[in-house]
Amino acid sequence: MLKLIEKIYVALFARKSLYALNCFVYKLGLKGMGVLNYETDAVSGEKAFIDYMIANSKLTGGVVMDVGANVGDYSTMLRQNNVRIPIFSFEPHPVTFSKLITQSEKYAFNPVNKGMGQKAESLMIYDYQSNDGSEHASIFKDVIETIHHSQARGTEIELTTVDSFVEENGISKIALLKIDTEGNEYNVLKGASQTIEKGIIDTIQIEFNEMNVVSRTFMKDIVDLLPGYTFYRLLPDGLRPMGAYYVFTYEIFAFQNIVAMRN
Repeated sequence: MLKLIEKIYVALFARKSLYALNCFVYKLGLKGMGVLNYETDAVSGEKAFIDYMIANSKLTGGVVMDVGANVGDYSTMLRQNNVRIPIFSFEPHPVTFSKLITQSEKYAFNPVNKGMGQKAESLMIYDYQSNDGSEHASIFKDVIETIHHSQARGTEIELTTVDSFVEENGISKIALLKIDTEGNEYNVLKGASQTIEKGIIDTIQIEFNEMNVVSRTFMKDIVDLLPGYTFYRLLPDGLRPMGAYYVFTYEIFAFQNIVAMRN
């Protein structure tokens, strides 16, 4: 039946004159799959995800690591939903970090003025020339200049690794590792390889989008790093299992929240 519907659709709608309509339908389909829904925490599925984590007692022990915390909105949302375990919020950009400190004092989480990567190092982070300290800051200059079509300015920052931070702070369980690093998510996970291997990380939330084109990262790369995890895409009403790796549904380079839960 599905093949018949596909043939009928192609026969009727695969037309140059209907190309714009098909693009519109394609975008609607993506939004229905949980892609490109960035307007609010409710629409993006993050609120439903946190509700799920709380309802299933997944945020009652261990710590939360919010990597790429920006000004602390995600950490604040956790506190506002009565999550009481320690939260470490990592933000390397000095301008943004000053705002994160103010927010952390109000909501009692721990700000860390470092980014995360595959190894500890000093490098440049790039942001808008006219709006330094934005939520789009990235270690990849093309995120600002190619994706956002703006002039970039660089600031030197320090990176550490999840593995180093876990060892230095004696962390035995990460209830949630949240990564939003504008294209650097794969390197953050590479720097957590020992922690992943030890089974310390229960749940990982990753923002995957067009920035991963700049960093040349496929979802397949991330899936391969997490063989003991099941992947879900967030929708406004909860988590939808993504199933076995399939290029058509996994390799979508547009805003989406992906969650990996340890089996």
